[in-house]
Amino acid sequence: MLSIRSRIINLLLKNRHLLQGKLRQERFTMDSSIKDFRKLCEEGASKYGKIPKNVKITSQCVEDINCEWIIPNDSPSDKVVLYVHGGGYVAGSCSDHRGFVSRFAERVGLKNFLYEYRLAPEFPFPAAIEDTVKVYKFLLNLGYQTENILIAGESAGGGLVLALLLYLRDHKIDLPAAAIAISPWTDLTCSSDSYRSKNKVSLAPLDSWLVFSKHYVSNNDPKNPYISPLFGDLSSLPPIYINSGENDELYDDGFLFAEKAKKDGNGITFRNGVGMVHCYPLLAPMFPEATQAMNEICDYMKKMLNL
Repeated sequence: MLSIRSRIINLLLKNRHLLQGKLRQERFTMDSSIKDFRKLCEEGASKYGKIPKNVKITSQCVEDINCEWIIPNDSPSDKVVLYVHGGGYVAGSCSDHRGFVSRFAERVGLKNFLYEYRLAPEFPFPAAIEDTVKVYKFLLNLGYQTENILIAGESAGGGLVLALLLYLRDHKIDLPAAAIAISPWTDLTCSSDSYRSKNKVSLAPLDSWLVFSKHYVSNNDPKNPYISPLFGDLSSLPPIYINSGENDELYDDGFLFAEKAKKDGNGITFRNGVGMVHCYPLLAPMFPEATQAMNEICDYMKKMLNL
């Protein structure tokens, strides 16, 4: 049974348009302002962006990519989490994810490397994965051993994590120890059942995933595995942990990827959040289910990095 606290918080999140004086949930079109959406993301993050006192933030530039080291006190110097932010490939930055990732880093006790890949529609595919490969190679060039690197991300960032694994394998670049994808976006054709069946309970603005997909895919094939990893060969990948909330349009994206990866012989751990919303582990410690999920994710990370 869901906790009362989770029911209240999920209800408030789902109906936040009412708190903003709007009778109906927003519906996205290709004319919707991406600039305004980015501003909304930044403003929302500012409410939850407090950095723990024992976490240090240091700026870094990788070629032309803005990055940040997020380092908890007493974290091991030889291990790192490459964190890939979400935002539908059209939004997301170090500033709007710094709070989430710093609390994540503090909880697990590991340094995180957060970066800003180029965003659509100004920079459609393959900009995001090109930048992600650059940053991963930067960590290798710094001397981090692959068995001490874990890649994690949420939403579009979770999908980009999985796409990166396919790219690294295909281009014979050493793979990380493991990967974590929270509510990953793995199918930019947006064709699975959950895009319809979960539409009324999802937190996302109506039709937003369809719009974000068109901006990012542009003139490319949406079934390209580096865009939609669900359509790729999922063999010979490192261990992967996926968490997907059931009340989310992206639920099937995570579930179907996990099922296919299992058939292709990979070590997959899949957790479905019963009655949970998009990326709910990041809401820890606001309600028990989020805290439990985040604790499990952190335990998985420690196991994969031999901590």
